Amino acid sequence: MFMHNKRLQYTVRVSEPNPVLASLMLEQFGGPDGELAAAMRYFTQGLADDDPGRKDLLLDIATEELSHLEVIGSIVAMLNKGVKAQLAEGAMEEAELYMSLTKGGDSHTQAILYGGGPALTNSSGVPWSGAYVDSRGDPTCDLRSNIAAESRAKIVYERLINITDDPGIKDALGFLMTREIAHQKSFEKALYTIENNFPPGKLPGLAQFASTYVNTSQGEGDATGAWNEGEQWERIDDVAGSIPLDGGSGDASVELGGSDAEVAAALMQRTASRPDYNPTTGADLGAGPGAGRMTDEDLGGAADMADATMISEPAE
Repeated sequence: MFMHNKRLQYTVRVSEPNPVLASLMLEQFGGPDGELAAAMRYFTQGLADDDPGRKDLLLDIATEELSHLEVIGSIVAMLNKGVKAQLAEGAMEEAELYMSLTKGGDSHTQAILYGGGPALTNSSGVPWSGAYVDSRGDPTCDLRSNIAAESRAKIVYERLINITDDPGIKDALGFLMTREIAHQKSFEKALYTIENNFPPGKLPGLAQFASTYVNTSQGEGDATGAWNEGEQWERIDDVAGSIPLDGGSGDASVELGGSDAEVAAALMQRTASRPDYNPTTGADLGAGPGAGRMTDEDLGGAADMADATMISEPAE
């Protein structure tokens, strides 16, 4: 059960309307790292968690995220206040109203389609999606995802702060940004109160591969550090000479039953390529400047492919 308190968790003071800035602020309203995505992520996790401490934590933060959604939505609404009234009442000349709606960003869509209200879209007008909720139902996995989500949201708030000189908006965004820091701290504490929280899940990793570092991107820029060198790691630099890592053949195989084997063999025979056949194709017939070498051209000293390899009819 929810009860709505009409007072915002943090006071919103907007100096003047700015529809373009409003459209950018929507990134934290209906975007992938926005407040609605966070609220839904933590609600779904909390409802399914059997641990009483984590359940309480997740539902507390989920509910607070809804209050943050209200704060950022109020900023958007205040920034759109002027254009909403002008559009609704038609008080401005058509040209002036048109110019006010098309200053940049997605402001025209927000005004025309949503009447200046905060829409559940990101800053480009892409609708909010449940796909933003990336919970997996394992607490160690989900808490790490939550930590990352709070980190991303903090960075987005930093960028929004940097694009406005409105002191009231900066103040409110600074509060929201700081709450992301506090939530990250809570999630980290919750993660590390779980003993043996790494690796996620129940099954252990395969011991022979759990400490292997494979240096697959080689050349200028190769670097070493605690992430790939030292007593914790067995580093593989000769990648081609070391695969397959399991000591097998490195081929893919499957055991097929009688009828499957027969049908698979027939399919392979029917669709087999002929390396001895160089047919004339539509590209050959329609070739013009810039098409590159075609099958009926002299290759500069090589035997004419038309004479040497071209076969007009498949062999019997």
